[in-house]
Amino acid sequence: MNTTRLSPLDSSFLAVESSTAHMHVGWAALFAPPNEGPAPSFAKLREHIGSRLERAPRYRQKLAQVPFAVHNPVWVDDDRFDLKRHVHRAASADIREVIDDAMSAPLDQEIPLWQLWIADNLSDGRIGVVGKAHHCMVDGIAAVELAALLLDPTVKPPSSPRDRWKAAPVPGAVKLLTQGLRDRLLDPLALFGTPIEIVRSPRRVFGLPESLMRALRALGHSVGAPAPQSMLNGPISSSRHLALLQRPLDDLKQIASRDSAVTINDVVLAAACGGMRRFLIRHGEQPIRLKAMVPVNLRDLDEAGELGNRISFLFVDLPCDEPDPIRRLRTIHAAMSDRKAGGEPQGGESVLGAVAHAPHLLQHIVSRLMASPRAFNLVVSNIPGPQEPLYMLGCELGEVYPVVPLADRHAISIGLTTIGDGAFFGIYADPESLPDVEPLATFIDESIDELLSESTPGHVNAGAAVTASAPPP
Repeated sequence: MNTTRLSPLDSSFLAVESSTAHMHVGWAALFAPPNEGPAPSFAKLREHIGSRLERAPRYRQKLAQVPFAVHNPVWVDDDRFDLKRHVHRAASADIREVIDDAMSAPLDQEIPLWQLWIADNLSDGRIGVVGKAHHCMVDGIAAVELAALLLDPTVKPPSSPRDRWKAAPVPGAVKLLTQGLRDRLLDPLALFGTPIEIVRSPRRVFGLPESLMRALRALGHSVGAPAPQSMLNGPISSSRHLALLQRPLDDLKQIASRDSAVTINDVVLAAACGGMRRFLIRHGEQPIRLKAMVPVNLRDLDEAGELGNRISFLFVDLPCDEPDPIRRLRTIHAAMSDRKAGGEPQGGESVLGAVAHAPHLLQHIVSRLMASPRAFNLVVSNIPGPQEPLYMLGCELGEVYPVVPLADRHAISIGLTTIGDGAFFGIYADPESLPDVEPLATFIDESIDELLSESTPGHVNAGAAVTASAPPP
């Protein structure tokens, strides 16, 4: 049987999807027209995409549910795969409209879980490509790498080998059930139930005492420390909007360079924190500490091309109540350093591994708890992209903006992708519950300027705290 079973983490992204929470990751890329000759047509671009699918077999597989949900779903070949159902020509010449329309609709779970829209008639002469893939299929890093499969390091693409793909037979319900039961029975912890085993013998589930301590710390900073109530966590609609912000990557590097221990990720979190502070004040809200979920890549170098999710999560407070930008950066850096030193990314992975042995229903309950407003207020994700020039049929990649999905009752997420010497923020939001998200992009921009303007690492702003009724600092 040519199948691969979803991991517990992959499956969790299916469990938390709803009519208002579409769990797809995505991106919007902009390409310059070729220096020589005409721009490639939509038909030529779709043909080019089809010629590369042999490099990514998962893009021609769909989900098969196991009867009675005795185990996680599996990937099977789509024997009716049709590229035309996945690659579409955009109707609008405005890339922002293309993005919002594409991201406001869920993916069809009866076919392979990805789609692309090609905007070959943008008003500025560039070509736009908007893509999305379900989070159960890829995480942010894998999405960037899969998008790169369509690109080449040279202006002229190499010839593609002949596509010899042929769909394997789709297994029937009896075979899926038998395989699911067999996999469950081969799992010794599943026979007794993980909750009982954790109480009786936590070392059996988590391994060494250090692993248990890491797992406990991860739990303590996730659901063990409830996120504060916030305007960001009311009911949301299915509509989506992506606000865009572009900065030179050198700006972020310059801020980080003032302290050798500070990372680009710390700077991204501090910029998001400063932007959210201004956003709360704009809405007449008292700026409070917001709890952010921060995805962490766990892939080794030899796993770079693997699909699925190889991530864990850190949970850290964003000190939006702090008026001084340097103090905000230092507080975030200290918290992130503490989480990493305590092994919390690995601890979070251990928790997910333990949940893998639990009954399917319990896995879904845990998934929904981890995606609830109790666990976090917003996601802030840093997704490194390629640094070398890349081309799609002679068109050079210029900009890429990420889409970080919204769980239910989460109105906003902030993502960053870096390519070449550029840093590209995608501020993704529900425009019905937060209709004025565009200013947040401006506020993050101003927050970066503020961090850049601080001339010395030891500077402390002696200014008074800003009240909710005051204008943004």
